Amino acid sequence: MQKVTYIVGHKNPDTDSICSAIGLAYLKNQTEEGRFVAKRAGQMNEETEYVLKYFNVHTPGYMPNVGTQVKDMEIRELPGMSKEISVKEAWEFMQENNAITLPMTDSENNLEGIISMSDITNNMMRHNPTSLSEAKTPFLHIAKTLSGKILVGDENAVFQSGKVLIGAANPLLVKKYIEPGDLVILGDRAEDHLNAIEMQAGCIVIGMDVPVSDAIRSYAQQKGTVVITTPHDSFAIARLIEQSIPVRALMVSKNLITFHMEDFTDTIKSVMGKTRIRNFPILDKKGKYVGTVSRRNFLNMKKKRIILVDHNELSQTVDNIEQADVVEIVDHHRIGTLETKRPIVFRNQPVGCTATIVRQMYQEKGVEVPKEIAGLLFAAIASDTLLFRSPTCTPLDEMTAREMAKIAEVDVEQFATDMFKAGSNLSEKTTEEIFYQDFKKFIAGDVVFGVGQISSMAVDELQMLKERLEPHLQYECGKHGVQMVFFMLTNILEESTELICYGPGASDVVRKAFGLNIEDGACVLEGIVSRKKQLIPAMMNVLQGDV
Repeated sequence: MQKVTYIVGHKNPDTDSICSAIGLAYLKNQTEEGRFVAKRAGQMNEETEYVLKYFNVHTPGYMPNVGTQVKDMEIRELPGMSKEISVKEAWEFMQENNAITLPMTDSENNLEGIISMSDITNNMMRHNPTSLSEAKTPFLHIAKTLSGKILVGDENAVFQSGKVLIGAANPLLVKKYIEPGDLVILGDRAEDHLNAIEMQAGCIVIGMDVPVSDAIRSYAQQKGTVVITTPHDSFAIARLIEQSIPVRALMVSKNLITFHMEDFTDTIKSVMGKTRIRNFPILDKKGKYVGTVSRRNFLNMKKKRIILVDHNELSQTVDNIEQADVVEIVDHHRIGTLETKRPIVFRNQPVGCTATIVRQMYQEKGVEVPKEIAGLLFAAIASDTLLFRSPTCTPLDEMTAREMAKIAEVDVEQFATDMFKAGSNLSEKTTEEIFYQDFKKFIAGDVVFGVGQISSMAVDELQMLKERLEPHLQYECGKHGVQMVFFMLTNILEESTELICYGPGASDVVRKAFGLNIEDGACVLEGIVSRKKQLIPAMMNVLQGDV
């Protein structure tokens, strides 16, 4: 199978996170073996949605968790069998395929039940002379199980009532035990055959391939008695005949423990540990049977291959990243807290946007940037640098953005203005959605703090957002271990930020970092528009004791 690598940005993704993932996936698919798929770790904001729609690019699939799933395990593709097969057929199939559990499915591959070897052996240890009739066993099953053939009767009919008995005693004694509908195992005496038919036996099984006369056949036809012959003797017949029961009579069909392809292995492992079942059926998204897994399948589990873009902080990445195989990181932020188990390709450059690095990678590989990808890379740079106004913007960022805009055939100023307007249209969003639209967690020693940011070109909109967000900061503080919460309301045109904050020590951090006092929970930071380059480094210096 083709090796798949997922390229994903941080939680609460911004335009750079999404567009760089898409751009890098395209490049990798042109230059490397395997398949590279762009994903997103959270809900996209309006700005990014506008960009993707403008350039007619599909939204990356949602991947909030990269933990191992059932689909990453080695699933045994054991075919499901019909519940109408005999126990003997099921047993032989399991022996041939070294299986201890056999799923039973219908014609559309819907799971109907499972049967295990222990279910079969437990049934064989019980004596129930009416088990065949209770199971409505087809006469054809009985004949096949006994390696015999039906001489008289409908092969599609079933043994519906009565018991199984051996007619080995003298005819007079046997007559006392035979009741209408019974199945009687007989030897070579024609007299016994006639007596059983006369007593309205439902079926007679004649062993040793004894010839059956035309007269007896005719009499059986007249009385409605099925006649089966077999090469086995009476002892063998008595042993084998129980195996003709259809599987549906023994299979487990209620309270089945099943898993789906998308289930995470952490969950199924705990469920497996609470039961003695050894093999579990797996279903796909449509609920169709796929195969089985057992505990030993955990040994050869394949971890997801991941490339991270636009971040390298553990607190910002997708859930269960420690269960994945991170093979590469492309980022423009400070070196964060993420650890890997082995050396990887880690490309980190002091530029204003990850998309700028991605463009360099196209040049290095000699790959031409398609029009729509160029549009995405331009939009990412314009967004991350606030159209070159952010102090994080380098000459390389601006040069790259203008080059990509030319390829994409868009006007730099006009497109950026429309994009920012789309991103600041938050009237229909809940306060929580706005808060988490661009929110990141950071760790400094024992302190965990979060910083959100909204950029807008409209002063009135920023004031409205402040009124909505201020009470929400108090609600969010303390959740997920966050001790202090800050939110940047950035005015793109004025190149300033009103910073609102909440939490023990938050005011002191701002005062020490920027020399400003917090009044009514906020302060204005003139000339500060970048969280990455201006706000976070100053706060980190304070929290790490460098100031």
